[in-house]
Amino acid sequence: MRGAAGASALAALLLAACAPGASHPPVFLDSDTGYLAPADLARLAQAVPPPPAPGSATDRADKAASARYAALEDSDRWLLATAHAELRPPLALQHFDCALGVRLGSAETPALDRVMARAFHDANAVAELAKARATRPRPVGDDPERRACQRLDAAARDSASYPSGSAAVGTAYAETFAALEPGRAEAARRIGREIGISRLICAMHYPSDVAAGEALGRAVAAEITAAPAFAEDAPAARAELAAARASGRTSPGCAAERAALATPLP
Repeated sequence: MRGAAGASALAALLLAACAPGASHPPVFLDSDTGYLAPADLARLAQAVPPPPAPGSATDRADKAASARYAALEDSDRWLLATAHAELRPPLALQHFDCALGVRLGSAETPALDRVMARAFHDANAVAELAKARATRPRPVGDDPERRACQRLDAAARDSASYPSGSAAVGTAYAETFAALEPGRAEAARRIGREIGISRLICAMHYPSDVAAGEALGRAVAAEITAAPAFAEDAPAARAELAAARASGRTSPGCAAERAALATPLP
């Protein structure tokens, strides 16, 4: 763990990396429709397997793993997990800046933002449908003394944990970026995985929740990227990414991100 000065420096860099640029107002996009029809969302949700049974070997392993992640509280990786808690577009797209070699917060990307808002809609909607089928408490719900890396009210602390909607959204973002930028697919997917790990560090999900969310995000993204509407939207989004890269602007937080991601996991 770094000292207070090191942690403060990392926090400042991460805030700078995630702050909107002058041309990118700090608003959150919300799409009323995604790429998938309601029947497709329901079908994907039905395919999610049930959570581990309470007291089962998998449930016990989840709880033991979650307890180990408490060792990362206040570390550099904890601070990155705090930043990853923001998953609404367009600000959440900046989690992928370093992987993509761009500075999305300083670029005008309305087409890309809309693509990702629609992906967010689909991944989040499927996860919520799946959660409604079987309620599993979160780590912070099972242990009222457990710290979360974000502000929670009582309802959020007691909300359902399985499958991880954050992991589903992060993975859907990553797979959609991979479809738009095949040359940077693995780097984008790595950040999608790290967003899921961040939810373990934040005590918001157990490993099985994240694994189910990631599988769901991949399934959602596979159907999104095969949709005719996505094929229509993709050229403009790719052009915006290319223009953002051509500007030469990159995130000032990449060195801090690399240091945080190098933190050994428990």
